[in-house]
Amino acid sequence: METTELLEVVGRGEDSRHQFKEDATNANSLAAEIVAFANSGGGKILIGVADDGTIREHDPVSVGRLNQLIANAASNSVRPPINPLTENVPVSTGIVIVVTVPDGLSKPYMDNSGAIWVKSGSDKRKVTSREEMQRMFQSAQLIHGDDVPIAGTSIADIDLDYFRLFFKTRFDQLLEEQNLSLLQVLSNMRLLNNDALTVAGVLLFAKDPRPFLPVFHVKAVCYPGNDIHPTTYVDSADIFGRIQTQFEESLGFVLRNLRREQNGKNVNSTGELEIPRIVLEELLTNALIHRDYFVSAPVRIFMFDDRIEIISPGHLPNNLTVANIRSGNSNIRNPILTSYATKVLPYRGLGNGILRALKEYPDIDFVDDPDGNLFKVVIRRPKAA
Repeated sequence: METTELLEVVGRGEDSRHQFKEDATNANSLAAEIVAFANSGGGKILIGVADDGTIREHDPVSVGRLNQLIANAASNSVRPPINPLTENVPVSTGIVIVVTVPDGLSKPYMDNSGAIWVKSGSDKRKVTSREEMQRMFQSAQLIHGDDVPIAGTSIADIDLDYFRLFFKTRFDQLLEEQNLSLLQVLSNMRLLNNDALTVAGVLLFAKDPRPFLPVFHVKAVCYPGNDIHPTTYVDSADIFGRIQTQFEESLGFVLRNLRREQNGKNVNSTGELEIPRIVLEELLTNALIHRDYFVSAPVRIFMFDDRIEIISPGHLPNNLTVANIRSGNSNIRNPILTSYATKVLPYRGLGNGILRALKEYPDIDFVDDPDGNLFKVVIRRPKAA
């Protein structure tokens, strides 16, 4: 960083990418700042700049002490250790040390006490909620929402006839031909963990998932006009059950509230859907399989005169962007559901669903909302003929 650039940064003040510290004497305190940046996209710590932007230049002896403190903090007080870069930037009468902390590749990072810090505006905060911690571990691929065991469940909650049919379709073998107990088969398939069904096991094969996962359902409302109305709606449904049931009933809800257009066909024809069925299949499948199962909220479907909104809990994982998914990139958030989805839903392959939907019907927008922790698909409806 050049001196002029340093002065420009100082002039703008602190923000979520720049932290000012007049001095540093405590490795643990400095480690917390490093952890917060590593967990939050990276940033720079300017040592020698007060909160009000006043520059306190450090002499060579102080610079040597500070560089040693930075190295000790990053290697001994941050878990896992990271390697920030330091620059000694000259100012009028001394030196300001600029510590560049990269966006961490092994999140979540912690300090020596095991605390997880993230940036919150120009300050930092400790992560304390279980849900936020789970999402951070999930983004690091350390845990997956569909692999979490559900207390109070057991193999007795499996719909055995339904599971037998799936097993025959998926593996081209009868379940009884395995010479393994049902418990062992379910464990091998990662549908059972410590004798309890996982989220995937319940959503895929439970007789009734609702008592165990009451918030993991679909809420669908069709409104008159183009805005949410507090009291008036055309159609409404709360859709529960296995993931196959949720898909089929959600698709049915949307289809019954779509217009059909004659498009030159005779009067006895049922007409063509205003939005191709395959588009709805792909987008509903994506919403159910790739939603964040660490977020306790339903998938929501809102239908308006001019659009359909499909809102999934959880923003795009890791470094995915809307531009990425429009190009066919993807990230496996729920690997167990993904691996078995082809036999219970019209799931045609990882990363292809969005592309297929756009090819069939380009008038689709995608909104990634990290602050609201949701992902929204907006399908624009054609105007009625």
